[in-house]
Amino acid sequence: MDLNDIDSLLQKTDALRQHIIGRLDAHNSHEAIFNLEKVDLQAVSAVLFLLGRYPDKGRYADQACLILNKRSAKVRQPGDLCCPGGRISPLLDTCLAALLQLPQLPLARWLHWQRWRRERPRQAGWLRLLLATGLRESVEEMRLNPFGVTFLGPLPAQSLIMFNRVIYPMVVWVSDQKRFYPNWEVEKIVYIPVCDLFDPAKYARYCLQIQNSSAGDTVNTFPCFRHQRAGEAEILWGATYRIAIGFLKQVFDFEPPDMYSLPEIHGRLGESYLSRGS
Repeated sequence: MDLNDIDSLLQKTDALRQHIIGRLDAHNSHEAIFNLEKVDLQAVSAVLFLLGRYPDKGRYADQACLILNKRSAKVRQPGDLCCPGGRISPLLDTCLAALLQLPQLPLARWLHWQRWRRERPRQAGWLRLLLATGLRESVEEMRLNPFGVTFLGPLPAQSLIMFNRVIYPMVVWVSDQKRFYPNWEVEKIVYIPVCDLFDPAKYARYCLQIQNSSAGDTVNTFPCFRHQRAGEAEILWGATYRIAIGFLKQVFDFEPPDMYSLPEIHGRLGESYLSRGS
């Protein structure tokens, strides 16, 4: 898509949501997005890819944003930007999944739900469970109002590199909620304007030194996005970066710059990064 067309679309909430729904459905209609052959619930997480309008007045007011959590020092991977979500609680989330079909909840209002139930019932059941998990975890982590969101569709799964875990992202639009109230797992809420994600100058090559006293330190390189706005300076990398880029590719035909053409930035992860909290 042309950047002028994208910029125009980002200003129109209804048109933007319909565009996202259409693009995600066009992709998901041709692929079984969930691999149901070998499902290890202990290794599965569901997250919400949250989109909404910037909540404050000023120069960023009403911009379409990606809404992320910054993980607190009390949990594993402290300081990382992440989508809200977590592991499936089989009994609880199965009960919550049944409730998602109520008319006032987001799954029942999703344009393609009845077709999924009719044409791909196993995939539909898995989708319902994952969305229930993502919503429950988001209520716990940031007090998201589950009645005030619109479900737009699922994204492909992402496997974590450093952990045995597969993340299933669900794209959701937050309509009216202006404030979130993070729990102990979340340091703060970070809003990244979607328009910034199309700026090649904000991408970099992230060279991370990972401390390991038993095996020796290693240096790994990752593509990343540098968020610097409204007094914030954050780095989006890893699985959350890959989820965001996957969304941009499917919905806007965006390709990020080649990682090896980008400037280097350097970081360091201590041993507690992989072991602290949960």
